[in-house]
Amino acid sequence: MTTPEKVRIAKQLEKLGVDVIEAGFAISSPGDFDAISQIAQSVTRSFVCSLARAAEKDIERAGEALKYAKKPYIHTFIASSPIHMEYKLKMKPEEVLRRTHEAVKLARSFVENVEFSCEDATRSEMPFLKELLNAAIEAGATTLNIPDTVGYSIPQIFQPFIREVVEFVGDRAIVSVHCHNDLGLATANSLAAVLAGAGQVECTVNGLGERAGNASLEEIVMTLKTRKDLFGGADTGINTKEIYASSRLLAETCGIEPQPNKAIVGKNAFSHESGIHQDGVLKNPLTYEIMKAEDIGLETSKLTLGKLSGSHAFREKLKEMGFMLDEESFKRAFGQFKELADKKKSVYDEDIRSIVTSESANVPAVFELVNLQVCGGVTPFCAVTIRKEGGGEKIDAAIGNGTIDAVFKAIDRISGFSGKLLDYKVDAVSEGKDALAKVVVKVAFDDSKPAVIGHGLNVDTVTASAQAYVGSLNSYIAMKDRLRKRGDLTQL
Repeated sequence: MTTPEKVRIAKQLEKLGVDVIEAGFAISSPGDFDAISQIAQSVTRSFVCSLARAAEKDIERAGEALKYAKKPYIHTFIASSPIHMEYKLKMKPEEVLRRTHEAVKLARSFVENVEFSCEDATRSEMPFLKELLNAAIEAGATTLNIPDTVGYSIPQIFQPFIREVVEFVGDRAIVSVHCHNDLGLATANSLAAVLAGAGQVECTVNGLGERAGNASLEEIVMTLKTRKDLFGGADTGINTKEIYASSRLLAETCGIEPQPNKAIVGKNAFSHESGIHQDGVLKNPLTYEIMKAEDIGLETSKLTLGKLSGSHAFREKLKEMGFMLDEESFKRAFGQFKELADKKKSVYDEDIRSIVTSESANVPAVFELVNLQVCGGVTPFCAVTIRKEGGGEKIDAAIGNGTIDAVFKAIDRISGFSGKLLDYKVDAVSEGKDALAKVVVKVAFDDSKPAVIGHGLNVDTVTASAQAYVGSLNSYIAMKDRLRKRGDLTQL
């Protein structure tokens, strides 16, 4: 994601009501540092966190990135399992203890709230784990995190494990958990930890994360809300009506859609195809629905828009859907809406949500797609017209192994950049033959290390593909400019 996209998602997470936003890993790249710094200046209600290894340079870089944060937070970690200490860290337990104390103490010199994690805690020996946690507390850690780093644990084992940690820590710090989904048990393990007394759960929207993902925020929140009878007073500050909006923003920005049967936010989560289920729901929704779609912000629209709708109606629709745009962004989004309304009979909420998301991810348009002409046949051929910022229009043509390949080659010829397509996804935003095509591409330009993502939205799939490719090129140029201003082009 670009920094503006990360900032947009962070603002939505704040709107969702999350307590801590782990914005990135400051030392990992100039891009991550920039994103953390920008988020720190944009978010005021949630804590903004930078991850850092238990190393001096990592922590100093994190502190620098969080310099202007209203509520700064550093999360430092080191491995604690025998296998990690021996083979990855190549350290003795005594060295790990010393590094833990020093790292937490240094982090406290930058921020008041410091979290310490024992990486691979579930494969660690409890006596040593307690020593490590004690060292972190003595150095000033306010939150102690127990990660199931490789998704190895199961609820029947994880719950008593966390209970023992909670009893040991007492009221000296908050006990947190961070579960991975390698066995499909991340949410189950996290909830077992809540029952054992954990005060914080680390999770992600849509369950995104390393390998098979992390514990899913929406599943944890809605379980606590739906099964209060089991979890007693355990609750979160999450505004559940922002769950669906958060899910859609993340999916459309990253191009990673939740599977249709994904709990809570999947396309089929509130669908009933079985006749028996449909009959029951019509008679009483409680027969087959344990929660309402409205609870997560998936409400039936009261306002239908079409080609005759004006800017006032469009503005009211955005308010109804929970979107707030500045005037310039509103004008661009309204222009896209009117263009779409001329091409299709009905404009759905999904269409409008995609338009707004596309607008929020807007980057400076160095190159702009003006026209596209495609000729199929045995040899796919495409002519593309592109306008360059501060210059005129230029047209060129190319042939390819397919229409999309021809389009991308023509754009490369005009722009002078060479892109390598790493991923290409196309989805229908809504229903019908005239549905909007949403295209997401992942491209590496000029053999650069960080790939960039581009988005396209059009009723014509080829045009949407061209928009996405041009968008990725603009993102690459913007990223290059930011790194040049920082005097660090090593990432390229």
